[in-house]
Amino acid sequence: FDHGSAHPQEVEDEVQVARRSRIGLRLFAVYCAAYGAFMLLNAFAPKVMETTFGGVNLAIWYGFGLIGGALVMALLYAWLCRETQP
Repeated sequence: FDHGSAHPQEVEDEVQVARRSRIGLRLFAVYCAAYGAFMLLNAFAPKVMETTFGGVNLAIWYGFGLIGGALVMALLYAWLCRETQP
């Protein structure tokens, strides 16, 4: 009885790994910039974050935007890194 893996070892293309890493790091930098702006606004311009739109202040809208943006970037990453058939 061989209790080894039933699946063959996956071979990763180094070029694709590097490409995916670059994409991931760029998206991470975009998110860090957006989050950093959020933190700077909260720290140094709290009155701006008190601005109200539709009965909800900007801090709440911005926070939901960060969450939604993270989801959109995850989908974008998955789309950009999908395998293409030759």
